[in-house]
Amino acid sequence: MRVHHLSHIDLDGYGCQYLSSRVFEDLQCYNANYGPEVTARLEEILTRIRQERREEPEQETLILITDLNLSTKECAWLEKEAMETGAKLQLLDHHGTGATAAERFAWYFLDTSRSATRITYDWLREHFAFDPEGRYEAIVEAINAIDIWRDESPYFDYGRVLLGMISGAREINRILFPDEDRTYKLRLIDTAAKILEETPLAEAPIVLDDALHSNKKAFFRLEKNDTKDNLVADYVTRLLGREKDRLTIHYRGYKGILGYNVGNASLIGNAFLLANPDYDFYMDVNSRGNFSLRSNDKLDVSAMAAEIGNGGGHPNASGGKIENYKDSFVYSDLREAIQRYIDEKSAHPSS
Repeated sequence: MRVHHLSHIDLDGYGCQYLSSRVFEDLQCYNANYGPEVTARLEEILTRIRQERREEPEQETLILITDLNLSTKECAWLEKEAMETGAKLQLLDHHGTGATAAERFAWYFLDTSRSATRITYDWLREHFAFDPEGRYEAIVEAINAIDIWRDESPYFDYGRVLLGMISGAREINRILFPDEDRTYKLRLIDTAAKILEETPLAEAPIVLDDALHSNKKAFFRLEKNDTKDNLVADYVTRLLGREKDRLTIHYRGYKGILGYNVGNASLIGNAFLLANPDYDFYMDVNSRGNFSLRSNDKLDVSAMAAEIGNGGGHPNASGGKIENYKDSFVYSDLREAIQRYIDEKSAHPSS
């Protein structure tokens, strides 16, 4: 069975995917925050299922949604689309705002007394004979305790460390590199699960807290050891190089790469340009439309910044701001919009 699993972007949401990744071999995960991003991700899933159906018409497909609530209108739309593609639906959630939808749709399971991770765990045990020995019971209880604030639970303190661990795991931008960001967070949860399994509960929160820095470094260390910042920069630079075809933009005949909320523009931008001499500039834009530009003596980015963003700086390091910027949680849409903006500004410099 092919499973497309959409979940929230907090500890509980990733906890659900941590469990599903241990059950389903043919699994594709997605993540969304509340609001329009949920619909955008569901459209992405449906598009991918339609493509898969053309290749394997008889493939059994499940759309699994966890830790996200849908409105009745969204449910009606999704059910119609799923029926047309032949996909089954299952939603597992604990937010009371989904009560009306849960009453109307048989595939919408709601239980406000448990976290989504606990609901998913129980559902997987019931329907897929998952974890008969209860190996994952402790990590599930820790996530459950913090997510629904059961401070009387002996696992509550461990859950608090878990919560900060995931909320602080921002080294990889989830819009630009969603699969890598998710892999990183699920790896942290798996390491935390093993610590909880091997450590007396009273000591486990301190052991995990002490280990967080080294656990993060272990994920990003590709070759030799270094500072965490340097390891992350090297890791992200390699991702940019690997994905450069889908990240490429152009300005006045020059070829560049567009990052989104990557940060550390000097280190990462210069490293990318040195490793990819066929590129002329590096651009990183944040969620407010502010951008950084870097070059390696191939393009005067101060002139580029002045032309497209009323900015400036140095020939190899500049910045500015995109006018009337509209953020997006779909990178391809963001890149296309910025490319149109650059083309318009360079075609009409005074506009």
